[in-house]
Amino acid sequence: MTQRRLALIALNLGGPDGPDAVQPFLFNLFNDPAIIALPGIVRTPLAGLISRRRAPGSRENYAMMGGGSPLLPETQRQTDALERAVRARLDPGIEVRTFIAMRYWKPFTEDAAAAAREWGATEALLVPLYPQFSATTTGSSVKAWKQAWQGPTRVLCCYPTIKGFARAHAEAIMSAWREGGSPAAPRVLFSAHGLPQRNVDRGDPYQWQVEQTVAAVRPMLPPEWDTVICYQSRVGPLKWIGPATEDEIERAGHEGVGVIVSPIAFVSEHVETLVELDIEYREKADEAKLPFYLRAKALGDQPVWIEALADRVLAVVGGGREVMSEAGGRICPGQFGMCPQKAVAA
Repeated sequence: MTQRRLALIALNLGGPDGPDAVQPFLFNLFNDPAIIALPGIVRTPLAGLISRRRAPGSRENYAMMGGGSPLLPETQRQTDALERAVRARLDPGIEVRTFIAMRYWKPFTEDAAAAAREWGATEALLVPLYPQFSATTTGSSVKAWKQAWQGPTRVLCCYPTIKGFARAHAEAIMSAWREGGSPAAPRVLFSAHGLPQRNVDRGDPYQWQVEQTVAAVRPMLPPEWDTVICYQSRVGPLKWIGPATEDEIERAGHEGVGVIVSPIAFVSEHVETLVELDIEYREKADEAKLPFYLRAKALGDQPVWIEALADRVLAVVGGGREVMSEAGGRICPGQFGMCPQKAVAA
């Protein structure tokens, strides 16, 4: 009997590994039709223009982190921990190994597919490190994988409310509060990466899933604390979902309220947390004279959330669906047509 070899494919955005990689990374990002929905004859030269214009400022941001993104080594730590957790509980008749598939920089999706083939994988299970599904993140990464790999594939499409994931966020928030001196009456800003409003209007469930994550975390925090969902990293002239994180920081300043920022849609430290939240938004908080500005850490390889993710992986292994949410079937309301389980009754 052929030994089952399961390749766990960790899907993530990727990040430049040095100054020379910044512009090609940006080009790959903006040349993705999931990001700029234009025909290639228009999108590709536009991506070239945008990447050239944005590269100098982006290099400055990455220089603050040593010249490149820390995303790959952190993702490697996460996938190593996930592999150990899954292997410890998986049927001994199944071998397992994790591979990292980055969407916009090395190791690319096709690199992960080639490595899995070389290892002798008989099947793949895609594990997005984007807890909340969006067509621009998980959707794009899954599409790229299916172009690179012809073997059997199953997908864990989303896990916005699993208990260990929510608990890990709550613990990170409480740790930031205690380390910041346990100040009175904080306002928690649950900050997620933004998305153009038109994407949501077209049926992307991302914003709804972010709201479900916050709803799962909220009961684990002190009931008297104020909380706000907000969105960061806006680019371009389109209308984006809001409110904007920086606007909420300014409002907190007007109201004399200190904040704890929780990167609720990020599981890894990278430029949006280490530069945007820790440097740029902290400066805005200082300008707005907030009583305090604290930032909860991204989840990294916290055991409570890695074990929760391993639970979901094992559920997909034992399930009968090609695409499974945290609950198995569809969790998104019917109006979200971009849900990967759109053919399943809501």
